[in-house]
Amino acid sequence: MRFGYFVCWRLFQLLYAVCFRWRVCNAQRVPARGPFILAANHASYLDPPVVGSACPREVSYLARESLFRFPVVGAILRWCNAVPVDRDGSGGAGLKGILDRLSAGGGIVLFPEGTRSRDGTLQKARSGIGLVVIKSAAPVVPVRVFGTHHALGRGAVVPKPCRIIVKFGPPMLFEGLRAEAETCSKARLKEIYQQVADEIMARIAKLEPCEDKQTFP
Repeated sequence: MRFGYFVCWRLFQLLYAVCFRWRVCNAQRVPARGPFILAANHASYLDPPVVGSACPREVSYLARESLFRFPVVGAILRWCNAVPVDRDGSGGAGLKGILDRLSAGGGIVLFPEGTRSRDGTLQKARSGIGLVVIKSAAPVVPVRVFGTHHALGRGAVVPKPCRIIVKFGPPMLFEGLRAEAETCSKARLKEIYQQVADEIMARIAKLEPCEDKQTFP
């Protein structure tokens, strides 16, 4: 990790430990080297920094392209490894930025649901993450975050003190579907993107909260 990133990473870990009594389980499932995708459920604005702070490696995030137009905000976002994307995340430039980070051996946090859950329950996955997975060679580590919706759900302004739990699942490889995608029809390719997204979301849904033992990266 870059020194500045490492300092912020540790400060956020301390913040979550003090304010939210957080637990991190199985962070060692993140590959020690090479590209990786963290695919997490999304219920709060807290989710990106929570997942990033729980990850033992430096990661990149997605941010709306319009935010980069503000000099100070844009500089902070670039320093935090943010990748500029369109509002709906479907722009070609955003996809290229994501794939460039992965091809360089980095990691990125993606949210298959695409937007925050209104009530904290898991939503249906969108096909966008399937496209990224198929076009990259990166393993996908499913991540489930518990407690962030209660801490800072939609419409909330001030976070509530509550326990936050982050659990990492075993990596998913998708080698078979990547091979099929190289020669299949366009119609089947769209099905593959959604199939990948659905399988990731199903794996996230199976993750249960950590036990009493706490493990940190």
